[in-house]
Amino acid sequence: MRGGESFANPHGRLVSSLRTKCYLSSDTIHPRIVLATEKGPTKSCGYADGQKVLGRRQRQWQWGASFKRVCIDNTTRSDCTLVKVDSVNKPGILLEVVQVLSDLDLPISKAYITSDGTWFMDVFHVTDQQGRKITDKKTIDYIEKALGPEGIKAKSSPGKSVGVHSFGSHVAIELIGTDRPGLLSEIFAVLANQHCNVVAAEVWTHKTRVACVIYINDEVSTQPMTDPNCMSAMEEQLRNVLRGGNDLKGARTNFSVGSTHVDRRLHQLMLADKDYESDDGVIDEKDGMLFKPIITVDHCEDKGYSVVNIKCKDRTKLLFDIVCTLTDMQFVVSHASVSSDGTYGLQELYIRHKDGKTLDSMEEKENVIKCLEAAILRRVSEGFGLEICAKDRVGLLSDVTRVLREYGLSVSRADVTTIGEKAMNVFYVRDPSGNPVDMKTIEALRKEIGQTMMLNVRKLPSATKSPEASGWAKTSFSFGNLLGKFLSLSGRQDLPPVV
Repeated sequence: MRGGESFANPHGRLVSSLRTKCYLSSDTIHPRIVLATEKGPTKSCGYADGQKVLGRRQRQWQWGASFKRVCIDNTTRSDCTLVKVDSVNKPGILLEVVQVLSDLDLPISKAYITSDGTWFMDVFHVTDQQGRKITDKKTIDYIEKALGPEGIKAKSSPGKSVGVHSFGSHVAIELIGTDRPGLLSEIFAVLANQHCNVVAAEVWTHKTRVACVIYINDEVSTQPMTDPNCMSAMEEQLRNVLRGGNDLKGARTNFSVGSTHVDRRLHQLMLADKDYESDDGVIDEKDGMLFKPIITVDHCEDKGYSVVNIKCKDRTKLLFDIVCTLTDMQFVVSHASVSSDGTYGLQELYIRHKDGKTLDSMEEKENVIKCLEAAILRRVSEGFGLEICAKDRVGLLSDVTRVLREYGLSVSRADVTTIGEKAMNVFYVRDPSGNPVDMKTIEALRKEIGQTMMLNVRKLPSATKSPEASGWAKTSFSFGNLLGKFLSLSGRQDLPPVV
């Protein structure tokens, strides 16, 4: 009997051979293989033939369990590249795929996602930062390998250090506390005084809270710091710095050698810190109507899902931030549709809790809305972006952040990377009082810092309308239409069999 054939069982119904189970009969003299469905034995065959059937089942199962197909399509659309992923479904696979595209900073203009049941199928419409198709061979190869059956074993994406996986000998320091002007300068000063070299760092702020993940090694040996006395002293000094602003919610420091993706770890730190809750009436300027996303949670009774609709200002990594937060809140995204007009993005996600339950109470829905709002706003920055390139050295970050503090600028976000002997740093700065940054301050800063390092200053775009005022309307999501889009975009009308 060949794979995919069917036969009639005693109950008169055709049963695919791929859905049958194989049993070895108890007859020790003439053993036979019995093929059965849940309703009982349906067919038996000789032992030798049965062994072949079992072997075929085993190969089919192994093939199905590891099946993953990735296609980079540059022919179907003239305005974008299609990234198509077909795979056996498994927990966390959507986050894995979105994380790869996020690490490459690829804008996603549309996406069709379905992962309910056995199969996982995604189609992403992506471009590069200039809005062009993805044609760089290194980038295409990286996507294919990272999303392929074996996963990615490379250290990082091309041209960029990604997460903790990019750095060899280091220790990660996780910090969370109350944000205040000059805090980052004090943190980097402590590390410089302890003769630590900062290999990379990510800093996020939201409302009154700040979270950092900083990768360090020893200045002389470039190896991880192992002296327990030194590390204990450093931890105590950092904790004192974080407490210096009359921290009401508590400050925490932690040394880590884990391998969690850095952006996901920052989301986890701030989610656990409950940064989404209001702090004594303090309102972050990012929570204003110009930036605040519009999020609703409804119930899809006929399909048994909770439906999350999100309308907000579009940006790269937006889908990652949403999927990451839902995943860490123990939700599964079974279906989703994503679209963007270039300014505003719309996401419609059909979710359930890992235990299969939906969001039924108003309290549950409000909690999801608050957590997703926070996840989206953590990466929003106003003011100016300062892109700094300089020869790496111990104390560089301490010096740069000290100058920013002296000019009265507050750092709302920072991305620090070391490539060879070059330090590539981006600081997002704003006026602590919420007023626009004075251009005279920026020019004076450019003259001072620009004498010893390369500095590029760019004004960060700000929203001019809320998504609600821009004429967005809720889209009608259809499972049938979604599947039709998948099949037409993937150029196929069938799916591989799964055992």
